[in-house]
Amino acid sequence: MTVRIDSLGIDRLSVRDRLDLIEQIWDSLPDQVEPQDIPDWHVAELAKRRASAAESPGVGRPWQEVLERLEGGS
Repeated sequence: MTVRIDSLGIDRLSVRDRLDLIEQIWDSLPDQVEPQDIPDWHVAELAKRRASAAESPGVGRPWQEVLERLEGGS
């Protein structure tokens, strides 16, 4: 089933209402997904990024470290 924002009327919502809707949708997603629910292009992109990270060790930061910094840690 393909859902389009114009068929749902989302395109007529205010920016604030659309952002609220995004948050509601995000919060409704499960913590874990089944492998068959992950698009092939996501898997390919992850493989590409892992290869890039392996080629350049020391570049970038673990997401936990970045999240800590954003949340007010050091």
